[in-house]
Amino acid sequence: MARKRYIQAVNEALFEEMERDPKVIVFGEDVELAIFGDTRGLLERFGRNRIRNTPICEATLAGMAVGAAAAGFRVVLHMMFSNFIYTGFDAIANQMAKLRLMTGGQIELPITILAGYGGGRANAAQHSDTPHPLLMNLGGVNVLVPATPADAKGLLKEAIRGHNPTFFLEASGRGGDSGEVPDGEYTVPFGKAAVARAGRDVTIVAIGSMLKPALAAAEKLHAAGIQAEVIDPRTLVPLDEQAILASVGKTGRAIIVDEARDRCSAASHIAAVVADKAFAALRAPVKRITVPNVAMPYAPNAEMHVFPSDDQIARVATELVRFRTQ
Repeated sequence: MARKRYIQAVNEALFEEMERDPKVIVFGEDVELAIFGDTRGLLERFGRNRIRNTPICEATLAGMAVGAAAAGFRVVLHMMFSNFIYTGFDAIANQMAKLRLMTGGQIELPITILAGYGGGRANAAQHSDTPHPLLMNLGGVNVLVPATPADAKGLLKEAIRGHNPTFFLEASGRGGDSGEVPDGEYTVPFGKAAVARAGRDVTIVAIGSMLKPALAAAEKLHAAGIQAEVIDPRTLVPLDEQAILASVGKTGRAIIVDEARDRCSAASHIAAVVADKAFAALRAPVKRITVPNVAMPYAPNAEMHVFPSDDQIARVATELVRFRTQ
C-alpha cells in the first residue's frame, strides 16, 4: 500500500477504467490540459477519439453525456467546478435523472460527472459552491463525496462501472492531500459509510471535505477527555443511515458537519433522519455545523470566517457533552 495524493488516485482510477473498458470516454472543459491534474496523461495514452476538450457550454455537455450514454458509451464528463452543474441542469434534472424510469429501464445511463466543489482556495462565489443538496433532491442520481485518496479511487471505479448517473464531487481544497491507497484492483461500494475514528461520547458525521477538520477536532476533544466518533458517509445517495444511527445509538449525541449552506443542506437531512429514527437514544439536541446562507466570499480571511473549523466542531461537541451533565 502506497501513499498517494487525492488527485493522483482519481487519475489512476481513470487510467485503469479506460484500459479495462474501451467504451469509457472522457470529455469536458480542458480535460486535455488537465487543469486539476485528474485527467493528466489521458490524451497521450488514449487519443482524441476517447479524450475530448469541449466548448464552455454545460447545457450542451450534459445533453451530450445523456446521448452518448444512451448510445452505449460509458461517459465520464468533467465539469471542472460544481457551480457549472447549474448551467447544465436541464439535461441533468429532466433527462439524466429520469430517463431510466421513463423508459421502463430500456435506457441505461452510465454517466459519471466529475466536478470540484467547495471553498478553501479563494476561487470566489461562482466557483466555490457545494451543491450536493440540489443533486440529492433529484431522486435519480448517485452523489459521492469521497474524502480520502483511497475512497476517491475506489468510488470512482465503482461509479464508472455502474449503470446509473453518478456525481463524483472532488473537494477543491483536497487535491494535494495524501493517504494510503490499496495496491491492486479494488472498488468501494456505494451506501457504506466508514468509521474514521471510534469513540463513545459524541458522533460527528463529517461530509466530504469536512472529514479533515472533524478528525482534527476529535484530537482536541481527546486531549480534553472526550471521545468523539467520526463517521464519513462517503456517499450521500445512497446514504448509509444504519451506520449513522448505530453510532448515535452508542453516543447519544450527534453533530453533522457539512460544507453546504445551512438551509436544506445534507446536514439538515441527516439531522432529520437522526431525530426521526434515533430519538430515544438522544441525550442532547442534534447540531449542524454548516456554511451560513451566503455566497462564498473571495477574500481568504473572509472565506475562512464562514467555513466550518475544527475549533468550532470541538466547541459544539463539548457543549453537547456538558448538556447531559447540566
